[in-house]
Amino acid sequence: MVNDRKERHSIWLANEDIHDADEPYLPALLEEAFLEWSAEASGMTAFRSGQYGIYGKDAKCHGSAGASESSTLAGIGTEEIVQTAVRSVLDNLAFYSTEYGEWFVAGTPIFRRHCDKLFAILVYVAPAGTQMGEGELGAQALHYRGCFYRVFERVYVKDLLLTQERSSQESSRRDELFQAAKRLYDQIDVTSVLNEMLRSLETLYPQSEVYLYLSQDYVEGDPRIRPLVFKNTAHDIVAKAFLDGNPAKEKDRDGNTRVAIPLSGKQAAYGVLCITISAGKRSDELDLPAFLLIADTAGSAFENAKLYEQSNLLINELRLINDMTKRLNQSLKLREIFQFATTELLTIFDADYCCVLQLNPKKDVFEVKSSNIPSMASETFSPEYGFCGMIYRTKEPLIISDYWNTRVVSSRLMDNTGSRSLIAAPIFGDGEVIGVILVTHKQQNFFSYENYKLLQVMSTHIGLAVTNASLHAEVRRMVITDNLTGLHARHYLDEQIQRRQRKDPFGSLILVDIDLFKRVNDTYGHQVGDRILIQVSRIIAGAIRQDDIAARWGGEELAIYLPGVRTEQALRVAERIRKQVAEETEPSVTVSCGVSEWTFDQEKVSVESLFYRADMALYEAKNKGRNCIIVGSST
Repeated sequence: MVNDRKERHSIWLANEDIHDADEPYLPALLEEAFLEWSAEASGMTAFRSGQYGIYGKDAKCHGSAGASESSTLAGIGTEEIVQTAVRSVLDNLAFYSTEYGEWFVAGTPIFRRHCDKLFAILVYVAPAGTQMGEGELGAQALHYRGCFYRVFERVYVKDLLLTQERSSQESSRRDELFQAAKRLYDQIDVTSVLNEMLRSLETLYPQSEVYLYLSQDYVEGDPRIRPLVFKNTAHDIVAKAFLDGNPAKEKDRDGNTRVAIPLSGKQAAYGVLCITISAGKRSDELDLPAFLLIADTAGSAFENAKLYEQSNLLINELRLINDMTKRLNQSLKLREIFQFATTELLTIFDADYCCVLQLNPKKDVFEVKSSNIPSMASETFSPEYGFCGMIYRTKEPLIISDYWNTRVVSSRLMDNTGSRSLIAAPIFGDGEVIGVILVTHKQQNFFSYENYKLLQVMSTHIGLAVTNASLHAEVRRMVITDNLTGLHARHYLDEQIQRRQRKDPFGSLILVDIDLFKRVNDTYGHQVGDRILIQVSRIIAGAIRQDDIAARWGGEELAIYLPGVRTEQALRVAERIRKQVAEETEPSVTVSCGVSEWTFDQEKVSVESLFYRADMALYEAKNKGRNCIIVGSST
């Protein structure tokens, strides 16, 4: 079967003829066939006495050989008679011969295999008197036609093989491109997409240099990936391709070809793919459509990976924000909120230092509420100072890539910690700046733009938590505070005494009553009476410790609980208050005091018994003439 197939192919090739479409290629075929024919016919007598030439339908000579090979048939002296012979054969499609002066010339047509279409003319020129008949020159023409079709078949087969090879290469290239595209779309990680893209290009163009220039997300550590820098854009095809959005191509002095193609997606251009093919390399290496396809596929895959990465980043950010908001809302204590915010921000941004400050409007300073820097604890700063001042004035967040080189303002935080990178954001409450968050790192260019935006969002949630806690604290203060005197309410005092009695070993209570207060109201009016109450309350607040608890017990009676204090010390406090009231009130009033204490070894420890004994002591002080202090019994 194989032999039959070969035979059929041979028959098919042997019967193949030239067509009109082959006319452009005839000159080269005529010339090559003439070289073969002249080599085979060089032994003929006519070769030694004359000269042969092959002419095409255009009447042009495409080869000559014979006795005078140093000159062509179109040479001086023979040009006119040769052209006459050629035109005669072309016009009549028949043998032609003549003598003209000292020359003899003959010509005969050469027809195609299967039709009477002329495709060449064989011309013979010799000195006058030479004989060359139609039969002899016709036989030589048939010999030439045999050589011609042999060359034609060889070229035809070569062309078929070349076409087949190119088709095979194209099929292989398409398969490689398909596999490369498939591998690219299989990747969802930006780095993996870039590595796969470069690997595919190096496989498709093994003799070339491939580089990727990225406008952002520069991947360090891979020498094939470089940052896109715009310098001398008029002569830089990489920058030109990126800015124009079209491929660019150039050749350098050494003949190397350089092609730059934008790496683009549907949303933007992300960089430029550049391939350099050395001079002398195979021309099919510069398969621009394939390179364009890879670049286009890589651009889409890169964009998809970027979107996937951004989606994951956004999801993580939302998860962080959600978790942080939940935990912030679990506490209504400002101190806990500030401490939690500091810890979380250090973890989220992988920062070295964090500082959260709150504006104290009464003192007009920023107070450090939480920080992982011990030296910054309880520090205060003017609203005009440093980065806090900038944020307070502009109400805008801030990012500093390298504090050491820019140093737009002085910062004790940055100087003391040796930090170089900073992100900062204001904390808002009712549209006003009520605090500032500062996050720093010792490394320059450490924080990204995404970090900067995330801190903005987180500062908003921290601001809401701070506002809620502040409102809660204010409501609680209003609930536990007497509006007139500013002292605590009685129920708060009861709660605190109960709590203290559960954990302290002892404590004392002072009941204070303004003497003849009804007379003051009747004499001066209730407004003056209220003013007297306020004056006495301020004296009490100034005479006790921060941990002591002063409250309005009822009417003109005030109470002071002194945790961890025995009767002797309580008497000194009561005496100090009694003296100050007598000396500092206007109009002048006096107070009577009853003092009681409790200890852990008493048979009955309760708020009621403590108040009862102090109240009895106060009653006794009133009966003894007022403006005095009586200590209640311990039983």
